[in-house]
Formats: sequence, structure tokens, C-alpha cells
Amino acid sequence: MTETIRPVERTPCMIRQKQPGVCALRLKAVGGNLTAEQLRTIARVADKYGAGGVHLSTRQGVEIHHIRQEVAEDAAAELLAGGVLMGIAGPRVRIVVACPGDATCRYGAIETRHLAEELDRRYYGDEMPHKFKIAVAGCPNNCGGAREADLGIMGATVPKWDPDACNACGLCIPACPVGAISVQEETYVCDRERCILCSVCVVRCPKEAWTPDARGASILIGGTLGKQPRIGVPLKRFVVEQEMFRLVECLVAYYQANGKPKERLGHMMERIGRERVIAEILASDDG
Repeated sequence: MTETIRPVERTPCMIRQKQPGVCALRLKAVGGNLTAEQLRTIARVADKYGAGGVHLSTRQGVEIHHIRQEVAEDAAAELLAGGVLMGIAGPRVRIVVACPGDATCRYGAIETRHLAEELDRRYYGDEMPHKFKIAVAGCPNNCGGAREADLGIMGATVPKWDPDACNACGLCIPACPVGAISVQEETYVCDRERCILCSVCVVRCPKEAWTPDARGASILIGGTLGKQPRIGVPLKRFVVEQEMFRLVECLVAYYQANGKPKERLGHMMERIGRERVIAEILASDDG
């Protein structure tokens, strides 16, 4: 796969270590995906310039530690020549994290790799008031950490019950993690307000009586870990891809216009008011 290298990616992301004259290089792996050839390049550079090992960050990045600062540019050049792109730091859009999604996971409602690569193409390296982290999760199991990101895209499945396929085994009732399924006059009913769109009933039904009525995503905003952690809240509970990208564009523009320097998106929402921020972002969507 050929990727156009944006100018920001040519600048090595050097992280100063506590040891004098030594740094770590942060590398880029969109959605945690690297080819075998890229891995060989990383291993070669880690042996040649580092201490022969790498660190895998909590956000699916790769860092090569213990590189002397005077050879860091040479190490970065070899990485780029081998198709390994640079990570980023500072008040910018960071590397996009993603779980495997529906490519391999039976609960996955969306194709996460495509979404992660498209979000990276559109926003990676863009200037923001503070660091801006994006995560894509295939479903509400949240393996991609969508609830803890400034912007989280979480796969969502709207279930539908087929009475002709159902044998009334009742397995879906205890399987639902939020107790949204019940039986009313021999009809299985899903409480749409309680349902978290997780696809568990669809996946586990032995007769395929629960099927996807629609697949899409929830958009979560304002999550962060760090010193002042907070869980992201829904910007919109269910969207299809076209609407999702429109709302993401509105969100990014709103944060760039209203966020203060060194203020994370979630903390901006607390200052302005969560409901107001959500209402103004939704109102700015002209789709």
C-alpha cells in the first residue's frame, strides 16, 4: 500500500529521555497496523541505533528508545526509507487508534481499518488547541478505546427480531449486557432506549432470530485519560458513514475555534457547557 507522506511526517518525533543526550523515536502505525517489512525495518534500526528493542505504547504506537540524539536524524531517515512513518507530538491530531473491527471480530459492526486510515488522511498532524486523540472501536466492547479519546467512533448494530426464526429458547435475555430484551405476549422486544447497540444478541442467537436492522456508528466526544480523566459522551448515538464524517468535520472546526491553548476538548466542554457544545456542533451540520 502506497501512502502519501505529509510534510509533518518527515519530522522525527524525538522524545527526550531522562538520560542525557538520549531520546526515543515515536513511530506511526495507523490502527496498530504494520507490515512484516515495516517490522523488519524497525527491528534493524532498533539494533543499529537503539538498544535492540522497542516499546509498544498504549495507543498502538511504536517507540525506539535509547537513541543518541546526534544519530536520531539518521535513524529516522532509515525508517522513512523502509516505509515507516513518524509519529507526532504537541498540540496536533495524533495517531488514530483502532481495533480490528469486523475484519476478524464477530462483534464488529464497522470496518475499522478503512475508517482509521481515512481519519488519519484527513486530520493527522492538524493544529489543535491541545493534543487531539482519535480512536475507532468496532463495537461497544470498546477494544479501541473510543470512550477515552477526544473523538471516539464506536460501531453500532441496531437489532431486529424475526419471529419466524425464533424458537423461544430465551438465551438472548440473559446474554444482553444491559437487560434490554424481554418477552411480552410471546414476542421478544428490545428496549431501544436501553439498548447499547452492541450486537451481542445478533451474534449469540443460535437460530439467527436477531439480525442487524442497521449498522453504523456512535460518535463519542470529550474523553481523555491523563491527570484529569473523563469518559466521552455521545455527540450522536447512531450515524452512517457519510453523516459521521460531516459531524467530525464540524467537531474539529468547533474545537479549533473555541478551545483555549492547552485545553483538551473535554475540558473545553466543561467550561462552555456540554449540552451547549453538542447542540452547537449538531446545528453546524448542514447535511
